[in-house]
Amino acid sequence: MTVEITRDDMTSQELRRQAGRVKDGRVSRRLLAIALVLEGASRKTAAESCGMDRQTLRDWVHRYNSEGVEGLSNRGGGGVKPLLSNDQVAQLSAWVEAGPDPERDGVVRWRRADLARRVEAEFGIELHERTVGTYLARQGFRKLSVRPEHPNADPAAQAAFKKTLQAS
Repeated sequence: MTVEITRDDMTSQELRRQAGRVKDGRVSRRLLAIALVLEGASRKTAAESCGMDRQTLRDWVHRYNSEGVEGLSNRGGGGVKPLLSNDQVAQLSAWVEAGPDPERDGVVRWRRADLARRVEAEFGIELHERTVGTYLARQGFRKLSVRPEHPNADPAAQAAFKKTLQAS
């Protein structure tokens, strides 16, 4: 059974020329297979000579018929939908900037595990601590942090405790 190419804006010679111009090798092979079909080759012969099976060639012909040469490119997947919305990521950044509240959060400095617990408590979304780290890295935060200071620290007592050595 032959596959019907309904698009007639390019001849087989123009398809071959276009195949030489495109930078994507996969699109080039698809154009050459369609050119072979236009020249009267069987679907099996055209498909095998361009490294695909008959069904795949049929699918690409349908895409070519509906979208033209642009339809012969692979389409990106789009990826996984982020678990946190932009507003929630902004809230996470604000928590990191403000620092933890020792009474409410039970910590004196943020760790990714602590932030994951806070996200689950506030938003009801369970995140792995590595995922929290990914969100923080995208916001420009790094693993390095300042040394934590105890909330009840006494700077005067610390200064008196320091040794005072004479410069030699």
